[in-house]
Amino acid sequence: MADRLSPLDVSFLYLEESTTPMHVGGVAIFEAPPEGFDLDKLVRLIEERIALVPRYRQKVRWVPGRIANPVWVDDVDFDVAYHVRRSALPRPGSDAQLKDLVGRIMSRPLDRKRPLWEMYLVEGLSGGRFAILTKTHHAMVDGAGAIDIGQVILDVTPEPQRPASEKWRPRPEPSDVDLLASAVTEVLSSPGAAIDAVRSGAVDVRETTERVLRRAAGLASAAMTMARPPSSNPLNAPIGEARRFGTAAARLDAFKAIRRHHGGTVNDVVLAVVSGALREWMMTRGESVSSRTQVRALVPVSVRVGEESSGNHIAAFLVDLPVGEPQPVVRLHRISYEMEQLKSTGQMVGAQALVGIAGFAPSTLHSLGARAANGLSRRMFNLVVTNVPGPQFPLYAGGARMLAAHPVVPLAKGQAVAIGLTSYDGGVYFGLNADRDAMTDVDVLAECLESALAELLSTVPAAKRPQDAPQSPAAKRAAGKPRKRAVAAPDAGSVVRPAQVSSAPSRGLVARPADPPSRRAAGSDPS
Repeated sequence: MADRLSPLDVSFLYLEESTTPMHVGGVAIFEAPPEGFDLDKLVRLIEERIALVPRYRQKVRWVPGRIANPVWVDDVDFDVAYHVRRSALPRPGSDAQLKDLVGRIMSRPLDRKRPLWEMYLVEGLSGGRFAILTKTHHAMVDGAGAIDIGQVILDVTPEPQRPASEKWRPRPEPSDVDLLASAVTEVLSSPGAAIDAVRSGAVDVRETTERVLRRAAGLASAAMTMARPPSSNPLNAPIGEARRFGTAAARLDAFKAIRRHHGGTVNDVVLAVVSGALREWMMTRGESVSSRTQVRALVPVSVRVGEESSGNHIAAFLVDLPVGEPQPVVRLHRISYEMEQLKSTGQMVGAQALVGIAGFAPSTLHSLGARAANGLSRRMFNLVVTNVPGPQFPLYAGGARMLAAHPVVPLAKGQAVAIGLTSYDGGVYFGLNADRDAMTDVDVLAECLESALAELLSTVPAAKRPQDAPQSPAAKRAAGKPRKRAVAAPDAGSVVRPAQVSSAPSRGLVARPADPPSRRAAGSDPS
């Protein structure tokens, strides 16, 4: 029997439009080994190891009449050279040029007639570096699985481990009649599949009832959230097909030091840093920021069980980030409290209920339901923030050490930016996928992330911080870093006053509130 896509997996195909390609990706930066690294070497690595991820030699086939979800079938014409490509920057290529290239490549949708992935070798980076960019459709993987196509070329040692080669013989592609017969047989033999469209076959009455109740509760929670839509802000705007890409980086032990001192989880610290960055970024735009200003984030969390390596198993939270709160530690405590409340009340189901509930409907209605959910995204949340932990040791591709790994998260309709981050080998790497026209200042937001982390870290006693931790802007000023003064005209309701506007050399005017006590006296807890 063919492997059928789940309702959540196929929803990413239904959601896709020219302005919202539903592929996830990653930008991995490597240090070139002495013997060099080229396209032929990358293609050989893929050819030797692609048997470890058989999904990447399969394509999607739709059932005639859409009477059931589509299935994965082997691509009898699979050509690895089509999927693995070469690009180059004019030497010495800068990080800015790499980010511009990433934005252009990620703007283009994947070819649905072929396996839904691509990989690019980007040569010419300064400092003897190169990059590998991956694109994988969201129908194939969740946030944790998005690096699977990259993992097949990675080793834990500089010496490549060569898996036993496997002679691949694709299974014959089913005909339309075969697909129809399989769909009808599956529905008749497994009524539970018609309710939830799961691959596991029939489900008993009790399990089905529990599923229905959980879905209903999640839908009710989502409806309550939609009843109080998030406030309008520049994060929500009509988007086009073109993209910009921004990056930021930090030390993982800085996040851990904040968690140890102030409590909560590392993910709470991440959301607090994002909140502080959004606050500062909105001020650079002259946006009104009051004590009640909030930004609602959709925070997906992978809940894959066991050794499952494909498909989407995602829970999601809708979190109101306290962007209007000037005290960094108070922001952290408020987020920690809200996350605990969401977990205890089971509201993590609500964010995906609109898509998951479509499993109750025929596929033709499922398409309409998924598109409606996408149209409602602006009423439910302002942006997506993903946090995926990675290995805390170095990885290698063909002897080349990976230095950094920045994720690329797709945009939903009406969402100007999506923020993803991956931790790897002691570092935390942000990737900001943004609409090219709505977010011309995505690099400013990226710098605000680093600034917000430094601000929060400055509330931790110096003895508990990493030795080479970043300094907060206040600490840099105290150390004698020159600062230009400027006067801005804040919007009505803003907490910014003209005397508090400073100019950072790399990003122009930055409106900041007066330093709270927690930044003047390290370790104090204003809450």
